[in-house]
Amino acid sequence: MTELPASLAPDLGKAVAGWSAWLAEEKRASEHTLAAYRRDLEGFLFFLQSYLGEPPSLAALESLKIKDFRAWLAERERHGLARSSTARALSTLRGFYRWGERQGLFENAAVGQLRNPRQSKSLPKALSEAETREALRGVLELQDEPWLAKRDLAVLLLLYGCGLRVGEALGLKRAEAPTPGQGALKVRGKGSKERMVPLLPLVTEAVADYLSACPYQAGPEEPLFLGKRGGPLSARRVQETMAKLRGLLSLPPEATPHALRHSFATHLLAGGGDLRTIQELLGHASLSTTQRYTAVDAERLLDVYKKAHPRAG
Repeated sequence: MTELPASLAPDLGKAVAGWSAWLAEEKRASEHTLAAYRRDLEGFLFFLQSYLGEPPSLAALESLKIKDFRAWLAERERHGLARSSTARALSTLRGFYRWGERQGLFENAAVGQLRNPRQSKSLPKALSEAETREALRGVLELQDEPWLAKRDLAVLLLLYGCGLRVGEALGLKRAEAPTPGQGALKVRGKGSKERMVPLLPLVTEAVADYLSACPYQAGPEEPLFLGKRGGPLSARRVQETMAKLRGLLSLPPEATPHALRHSFATHLLAGGGDLRTIQELLGHASLSTTQRYTAVDAERLLDVYKKAHPRAG
């Protein structure tokens, strides 16, 4: 986890520690989420230290005007940071101020007056069914050791066959490994929310093949997926696997691990799946998030129409 500036005033340093503890213990934020929030706040406090010319304190947080917050936003834009990243950082900052107000430590109405930066609505990137099949076949060719190839196939099948996020797949423990004949898998998603996802025989068989070939014996509470040296498999390694597949198979740039989850949803929708069901399978809190896939599918159908219809050109 990143360290916050050492030159914070003691009262602000104590507040940041309290906020972090609250996120971890009360909100049950994952390590990944907590690290992201801390980076967002760290960026703001580094800016504030330079902007004020002294270590920021709780009094400084209360005294900031809307023009001061806008100076921070302008600084982020000058550094070319993505608007989506700035929107998240602003959300983190608002959350920190809300927590401070509830604790009776500090408050500032100006932060609530800031508008999120305008963002273009990007659609999820999905692979075609043919590209997905190529990726799942090709992954077996990337590793010299058969057990590693079987591991990578099992991971990718959980992403595409069950719609899991990478972190959800890698967060499975050995005791939670799906087994042949098992019909559904309990998944812990964002905010530790649980959901059940159906299991295809292809997925359970791939996991069983991996476990039978894995040279390491792990306890029931240890990670299901292990790295080459026996430690937990990292998301970075899964990303590297997809990068190698892009090179090997000339797949498009959007062929990432997360794209397999998008492909799961898009292909279900194309096959007649309804949005409410897909929302449950993906673990989306809001139906509006899932509705993006209708635009993806409409875009795909329009592309097929343009290529196939004799009058489309």
